[in-house]
Amino acid sequence: MKVSVIMPVYNAEATLIQALDSLRAQRFQPLEIIIVNDGSTDGTLELLQHQPDITLIDRPHRGIVPALNDGLAAAKGDYIARMDADDLCHPERMEQQVSFLDSFPEIGIVGCRVAFGGDRCKQAGYAAHVDWINEQITPKEIALNRFIESPFAHPSIMFRRELFELFGAYRDGPFPEDYELWLRWMANGVKAGKVDAELVTWNDSPNRLSRIDERYSIDAFYKTKAKYLFQWLEKHNPHHPNMIVWGAGRVTRKRVAILENHGIRITHYVDIKARTLNCGTPVILPREIPDSTDCFVVPMVGNRGARERIRTFLKERGFTEGVNYIFAA
Repeated sequence: MKVSVIMPVYNAEATLIQALDSLRAQRFQPLEIIIVNDGSTDGTLELLQHQPDITLIDRPHRGIVPALNDGLAAAKGDYIARMDADDLCHPERMEQQVSFLDSFPEIGIVGCRVAFGGDRCKQAGYAAHVDWINEQITPKEIALNRFIESPFAHPSIMFRRELFELFGAYRDGPFPEDYELWLRWMANGVKAGKVDAELVTWNDSPNRLSRIDERYSIDAFYKTKAKYLFQWLEKHNPHHPNMIVWGAGRVTRKRVAILENHGIRITHYVDIKARTLNCGTPVILPREIPDSTDCFVVPMVGNRGARERIRTFLKERGFTEGVNYIFAA
């Protein structure tokens, strides 16, 4: 079997058949479709029991991580694709992602651009997140920007089965299980890329876990990435543990405290107003940043427009992304 599709479902009666039909319409066949019913209380199980072309795992409600790992344990495919019951695959999705992994054996994870399935006016924040995800295409872009936020829509992913066998499957805890998985695998040298095409419609339903579960809060994302950012800095920052943080607001300093708990030392903050913080750390102006050979800068400014201005400024000063600085909003 070439491809196994893992779909955990919980009370997905309203959207399940459309999602399944989008898999049945794939140009690449056959697919092993593994659906893990996570103790649904609506009509989901009855619908699934009438689908002859799936592998059904029915179990009590335990949450998405055990459901995902049950699906992985049952999968026979060389490649594992993720799918959610409220999203849609475009007909060429599996074909193009299989072709990508076949063509680039050095790549372990492949995503794709996703179409935003929601109201861009009412859900502007989520739409902006989708737009940002769709900008991260090449392995270099994904690697350099992975500490800003998760560079993938989870249901758009396909990966080689040996990755979870080598580096572990999903972990359960107070963190986004998919983001932690990508960061952990990439910390182990796994490369990720994307098909530069919209192959999945990512619907922004009001019950999406990323909207309602604390594991997907901004703070949970930052605590998750702080561990792996520290590991990356330990390997790549020639001035470790010293670094400069661009951004000196209260929220930034609160998140920096997590890095300091790992052993990072902040020598300076950068802001539009020079001053000394109560903790004694000086805040300098951008023009006062030392030469690129003398420091490592971590911009932690969340505004995406500001990121581009910072990137341009540092480039003009002779800094190279991934060498003298890396973003971590």
